[in-house]
Amino acid sequence: MATLTGTTRTPFAGPTLDEIEAARDVVSRVAEHTPMETSRYLAEVLGSPVHLKCENLQRTGSYKIRGAYNRLVKLTPEERARGVVAASAGNHAQGVAFAARDLGIAATIFMPRGVAIPKLAATRAYGADVVLRGDTVEEPLRAAAEFAAETGAVLIPPFDHKDIVTGQATLGLEILDDVPDATTVVVPIGGGGLISGVACAVKLRAAQEGREIRVIGVQAANAAAYPPSLAAGEPTEISTVATIADGIAVSKPGVLNFEIIRDTVDEIVTVTEDDIARAMLVLLERAKMVVEPAGAVSVAAILAGKIAPTGPTVAILSGGNIDPLLMQRVIGHGLAASDRYLKLKIALPDRPGQLARIAELLAEANANVVEVLHTRHGHDLQLSQVELDVSVETRGSEHRQLVIEALRTAGYDPVVDYE
Repeated sequence: MATLTGTTRTPFAGPTLDEIEAARDVVSRVAEHTPMETSRYLAEVLGSPVHLKCENLQRTGSYKIRGAYNRLVKLTPEERARGVVAASAGNHAQGVAFAARDLGIAATIFMPRGVAIPKLAATRAYGADVVLRGDTVEEPLRAAAEFAAETGAVLIPPFDHKDIVTGQATLGLEILDDVPDATTVVVPIGGGGLISGVACAVKLRAAQEGREIRVIGVQAANAAAYPPSLAAGEPTEISTVATIADGIAVSKPGVLNFEIIRDTVDEIVTVTEDDIARAMLVLLERAKMVVEPAGAVSVAAILAGKIAPTGPTVAILSGGNIDPLLMQRVIGHGLAASDRYLKLKIALPDRPGQLARIAELLAEANANVVEVLHTRHGHDLQLSQVELDVSVETRGSEHRQLVIEALRTAGYDPVVDYE
C-alpha cells in the first residue's frame, strides 16, 4: 500500500485532496450531506462504536448522484449539446438522469428489461429517454456504447472515470467531518467507483492529520471480482452468479478503480446471500432504515464477523432503491436466515384429529402459525398418509429447535423445508 505523507498530493492514481474539495463545492449543489446515525446494536455486535452513513437517504436514493453530477458538470458546451448516454440497472441511471435534467442535457439511459419498476419509473420521471435492452446489465452497456458511437452522445460510465471517482470521494470527506475519530470505513464494492473515491479522501485526510485509517471493501460472494483480480495483479473478468445485491453485481473491475483499490484499500471481504438478507432485516428493525441489498453489505460484513473492532467504524449504506416485492421476499429470507421463520413438512396418518393435534403442539411450543397446506399429493406419501406443510414464526435458534423437538417427542417426523 502506498505511504501517504501529510500532503494534498497523492502517490496513487486517484484524485488529490484539493480536487476532492473542489468537487465537494460542485456536488453540494445537488447532493445532500446525508445523516450519520449511530447503532448501539451493531456496536454490541462489533465490540466498538458503529456509525451508519445514510446514503440511502440521498437524493435519487443513492450516492451515484455525486459522481454523475461531477462528470456532467465538466462537459464542454459542445459535449452537452450532443447529449449523454448511460447504462444501468437503476442507481447510476437515476443519478445521470437527475444530473442531466438539472444541467439541461438530454439523456438516454439503457436498462435491462427486468429492471425494478420503481427504478424504471424514477429514471423516466427525471426526464431521461429510457430504452429497455437485454436481460442483464452487460447488454445495456454494449447498447449504450453503440449508441454513443452512432450519435456522438457522451458515454457516462458508472465507475471507471476520474471525474466519477472524484465525485464519489466527496462522501469520504463527509464521513470524517461527522466522525473525525473514525478508524475504519466499510464500503460496498461493485465496479469500485465508490470505494476508490472514499479511500482516496479518507486516506489523504488522515495523512494530513498524521494518522492512519482502515478502508475495508465488501462484495457479494456471488459477484466478487476483486479478490481474484487482486490475486492476478490486473482486472479479471469473472462469471457472476445471481445475487440479490444486483447493484454491485459487476463481473470486472474498472481499470482506474482497480489501480486505486490495489494501492489504498486494506482488505476486501465477501458476504453471502443469507448475510445480506439478515443485514437488511436488522437495518429495518433496529435502525428503521430501508436499504437495498447492495447498500446493506457493509452491515452484513459486521454481522458476519468479517470486520475486526479497532475503534469507531463507519459503515456506508450506499443505496435505498429496492422493489417492494423484492423487499417482501428478502424479509422472509432474512427471517429464515435468522431462525425466526420455520417451514416444516410433516407426514401424518390420514385420520381425523391429526391437524388439530399438530396445531395443539405448536401452540404449546408458543410457535405462531403463519401458513398451512394440507394435501394428499406429497412425494413419497403412502396411501394412508397426508402431508402437512406448515410455516411458523420462531424467536431464534433455541426456540426453533424446541418446536422441532416437541413434534418429534410426540411421535412425528418433521422435515425442515429450506426452499
